[in-house]
Amino acid sequence: MTIYLLMLFIALIWGYAFGSIPFGLLITQLAGTKDLRSIGSGNIGATNVLRTGRKDLAAATLLLDMLKGTVIVALAGYYVGRDAAMAAALGAFLGHLFPVWLKFKGGKGVAVYIGVLLGLFWPAALAFCVIWLGVAFVTRYSSLAALVASAVVPVMLLWSGYLPLAALFAILSAMLWYMHRANIQRLRDGTEGKIGSKG
Repeated sequence: MTIYLLMLFIALIWGYAFGSIPFGLLITQLAGTKDLRSIGSGNIGATNVLRTGRKDLAAATLLLDMLKGTVIVALAGYYVGRDAAMAAALGAFLGHLFPVWLKFKGGKGVAVYIGVLLGLFWPAALAFCVIWLGVAFVTRYSSLAALVASAVVPVMLLWSGYLPLAALFAILSAMLWYMHRANIQRLRDGTEGKIGSKG
């Protein structure tokens, strides 16, 4: 049992290490754009990268942030098992939100959420993306689409009988909502920026 718990802890730490890689910051620095931390929300995610005016860099950030979650979950699952994969998922999500290298100021977690979900149960990741696209198409609010999709995922997993996964993603969804608290307030105030709008 002690060795097993140690393996889970190691998976958590490795997950955090992978998750804390600030791809958005690294990519924009290599491209010579303005420091991400000085524009928009100041976070390192794809949405803020888009504010540099470089859609290609934003797309690359989105993909890499997703993959860093998927890869570490797949590795932990392959070499240790399902519980380690879930521990790595939690670690990757925490690493992205609170990277030690950036004084614990990271992204809001949507891409990594999708990535770890893809590694653990791909049909739920597909459902997340479909819901996101539907809500975003109707409302043109990216943040609202992510909030709605992340609220549905734990319920869907619970309904499907995946209780441990449902519990994990209930925690991840709660953290994602917390990271979007400013967006939630702007949605309430009617000041949240819409997809395609300037600023």
